[in-house]
Amino acid sequence: MLRRFVDNSGLLVAGAVAALIWANAAPESYTAVAHRLRFLVNDIAMVFFFALATKEVVEATAPGGALHSPRRASVPMLAAVGGMAAPAAIYVALAQSANMPELLRGWAIPCATDMAFSYLVARFVLGARHPGIPFLLLLAIADDALGLILLAAFYPVGTVRPVEFGILLGVAMTGAWLLRRARTMNFWPYIACAGLVSWMAFYRGGLHPALALVPIIPFLPHAKRDPGLFVDAPHLHDPLTRFEQWWKLPVHVILFFFGLVNAGVAVTSVGPGTWTVLIAILAGKPIGILLFTAICVAAGLHKPAGVTWREMVVVGIIAGIGFTVALFFATAAFPPGRLLDEAKMGALLSFSASILAVAAAMLLRVGRFERQPS
Repeated sequence: MLRRFVDNSGLLVAGAVAALIWANAAPESYTAVAHRLRFLVNDIAMVFFFALATKEVVEATAPGGALHSPRRASVPMLAAVGGMAAPAAIYVALAQSANMPELLRGWAIPCATDMAFSYLVARFVLGARHPGIPFLLLLAIADDALGLILLAAFYPVGTVRPVEFGILLGVAMTGAWLLRRARTMNFWPYIACAGLVSWMAFYRGGLHPALALVPIIPFLPHAKRDPGLFVDAPHLHDPLTRFEQWWKLPVHVILFFFGLVNAGVAVTSVGPGTWTVLIAILAGKPIGILLFTAICVAAGLHKPAGVTWREMVVVGIIAGIGFTVALFFATAAFPPGRLLDEAKMGALLSFSASILAVAAAMLLRVGRFERQPS
């Protein structure tokens, strides 16, 4: 029971709930503690969260992976692009129509899809073996990959020093390549040596250091074939798999502290930033995903086998759960203050997409709510 709670991101939810209670009951003490922990959690510990996300991207795009074939990858990849472009466009339109240019920096917040929570909700709404779930996971993986690029390109954390960044990152990646060439089958040298230099590259280069392991993870030797999305593979002993097995539980603990440090906002913080984020993600995700999938079908590609358009609507709504990644984007986009608190509330409230997904599934009679023949 406890392991199931942890595996379903229960620690992240617990951290977020604790933060909300603490921030509203004793805001001064919460702010002091969160301020002390923020760098350790957001800039160092979250390195391993993004590393595990990168691991899924690496395996999915490797030979035999679900995104290796251009024909198989094109629809979920383009759907992910649509699921990011539409929320961003809606966000910008809402911010400009409200005459609040100060909100524009947060345009990437509604682009996020929380892979873990979306997967959990999809299993509940559609059923564990529904063919829409692999498509949602592929879309979320593509979304994560594009999100990492957005975070690095548009949200520097300081003065950007491209020369220093390039030199240090070159050293880190060369070190990782040499380790792979030497057939180093323990993941620790990649992380402790090349990963540390890469972290210094991002930190000194002015980019978000939480991305430090993103360019290093692809160098870890991995199995020739991906066993599947979110599939435990205890029989595999390659360095990339062992890295995931070693860090999976610690990352859940890290997410508890991430929720604790970042989710603490006053319930009175709801404002224009909240509604801009929430409307953009709840409306933009299904609109963008459905529109770009329809364009792919019109171009001669195929939507996921066994998934109807009614089910695609529900999948698009589920993808609107931004939560973890949206919260991270919010902390990267805005400095501490009113705008950040409002954006955080929007990211947290994006979990309401799960309620909308249940309602849509009931209305459209899909998934668990499909009408059974009498």
